[in-house]
Amino acid sequence: MLNINLLEKLCNSYGISGREENVRDVIINEISSFVDDLSIDNIGNLIAFKRGKERPIKRLMLSAHMDEVGFIITHVTNEGLLKFSTVGGIDDKVICGKDVVVGEKQIPGVIGVKPIHLLNKDEREKKVSIQDLYIDIGAKDKEEALSYISLGDSACFEKNFIYEGNIVKSKALDDRAGCFILTNLIKKDLPFDTYFTFVVQEEVGLRGAKVAAYNVNPDSAIVIESTTASDIRGNDEEKQVCRVGNGAVISFMDKRTIYDKDYYKLALKLADENNIKLQIKEAVAGGNDSGTIHTSRSGVKTIAISLPCRYLHSAVGMISINDLFSVEELALKFIENLGNC
Repeated sequence: MLNINLLEKLCNSYGISGREENVRDVIINEISSFVDDLSIDNIGNLIAFKRGKERPIKRLMLSAHMDEVGFIITHVTNEGLLKFSTVGGIDDKVICGKDVVVGEKQIPGVIGVKPIHLLNKDEREKKVSIQDLYIDIGAKDKEEALSYISLGDSACFEKNFIYEGNIVKSKALDDRAGCFILTNLIKKDLPFDTYFTFVVQEEVGLRGAKVAAYNVNPDSAIVIESTTASDIRGNDEEKQVCRVGNGAVISFMDKRTIYDKDYYKLALKLADENNIKLQIKEAVAGGNDSGTIHTSRSGVKTIAISLPCRYLHSAVGMISINDLFSVEELALKFIENLGNC
């Protein structure tokens, strides 16, 4: 059963890298009565232990990251405009004109730039740089702006969750959809004891996962992530990577991980045997928390099961609910199979 209200609550929570506490609170409230142990480490990761029907031969960890891409305030101009740096990989050209909220008070603002009718010919032909952008919160001057916000405050894309038909459109589907899937799995009667980690700071270098993996010390790990689907008009088929509506995504390799060959084959086998829609990522690109988990301590056998998402790292992404269920079902089958091998 789809708890769309929980997915919406997770996506609508504001939490750039290093500021994930709002997301973490939602998850704690949702899973605390379903787990046997719950802790927060020094970097902010949420680590949950769920006892299953049996103790596994090898320790298993499932992981998803709580942080989203966004911005951090670095300077306030005399005119009251907020200068910022990006947190995580955001293309400058997709952010101009987007609604944001700033700081703990969630002050509304808009990302602005010098208007086109004031640009000279050379400026019009020049690519807009983040140095030219600012956040406008409507303050009349620097003093008024600083009465609402402080340097170092985070700024996030404004919440914009829409669920219609089989499609969800929202900010932060990377990786609140993964957090949602982990909460669903926690609520199930699991065959084996399992650790679940909701980690911080993935978007700025896989930092939380490094700490969580060292702490849990798993033998096997499954990373639940959102991945780029480029099945859009004008993009050649061989460059589409994966496609919304074609099921869960597994990869043989990305920029940070060569995935465990046995787990890759097992994913194909489990999907075939259980009629789970599955597609293979058709590129060696990007990366996720597998990149640091699989090299933790003496090494961790790792696979990522990903959710195809269009327009990743922008103000709004797009996923299929059927794909989300495919990811969840395949992850559950992995839990059932990895516990005794």
